[in-house]
Amino acid sequence: MGFWRLTKNLGWTLALAAGCAIASHADETWRMSHKMPPDSPEGLVFQRFADLVEEYSNGELQVKVFPNEQLGKTNAVLEQLKMGTVHLYAEGSTYMQKWVPEISWTSAAFLFDDREHWVRFMNSDMVQTWYDRAAEEAGVAVLGDPTAILRGPYRVMVTNRDVKEFEDIDGLPLRMHPNKDAVATWTRLGADVKTLPWTDVYASIKSGIVSAVNSPIALVESMRFYEVAPFVVRHDEYYQSIGFMINQSAYDALTDDQKAAVDRAYSEAGEYSFEIMGSVADESIERMASKGVVFRDIDRAPFVTVMQQYYADKEAAGELPVGFLDEVARTRSAN
Repeated sequence: MGFWRLTKNLGWTLALAAGCAIASHADETWRMSHKMPPDSPEGLVFQRFADLVEEYSNGELQVKVFPNEQLGKTNAVLEQLKMGTVHLYAEGSTYMQKWVPEISWTSAAFLFDDREHWVRFMNSDMVQTWYDRAAEEAGVAVLGDPTAILRGPYRVMVTNRDVKEFEDIDGLPLRMHPNKDAVATWTRLGADVKTLPWTDVYASIKSGIVSAVNSPIALVESMRFYEVAPFVVRHDEYYQSIGFMINQSAYDALTDDQKAAVDRAYSEAGEYSFEIMGSVADESIERMASKGVVFRDIDRAPFVTVMQQYYADKEAAGELPVGFLDEVARTRSAN
């Protein structure tokens, strides 16, 4: 009788363990990190992606979103992404230059004619080869079309000085992300560049460490930059998207149905980003203007002229990827 109860209990234990194993396999949770406030336009896009993944996978895959750099600054998150403790990082894919330096040139300033030109370049074989190398070397890939999630929809300078023309850039204390090419670019354009984390910008402008920051227009209000820098200058520095950098092994381990759910959610989140960014930016501009914020366009021609010589000098010194400027020229036309 005791033996019967023992074997019966053992059977229940094994059945329970098997059930738990099945449940844990079916109910996978991914960790997704980003820098933005959850109620910002980008934050809303990221949450839409997470919601769609859960819906399209019938709850088998869930994406838990960590906004506001809760999981750490960029370098820390990239290492977590490589190790697989973070599965997705929604941020500019230029940060993958950590493993493939050429990727930094996807955000070359004042080089592309318009967004369509840049998109053609981003989908070229040259750029795809760079991303493939990152996947091979670090196990970190980009999910889908790297231009699908809109950031912007255009770039501006937010400053506490009234910048009206190119000459006003001279000596301007400008916050920059830690990218040597971006730093070199704005140094060449005349700014006094200081590298700071994105989440430190507001306090740094308020305290006088810097006077200006370059930003997508749609994020100026949600980051409250206009409170300390009431001049917003559109310069279309470069064109942007938000890369969904992904741990390749985690993606490969998904079932085909789960992969399809992730891919579909990404595609639809991209469509949503194009819907929301423009309307949010327009509404945001109206609100900020009512609070006294001044909006200006600036003549890009002097910026382009300076940067043309900059890129020519870099190519002559062998400091550009081989064939880079040729590929930029080739993709200038849709034909």
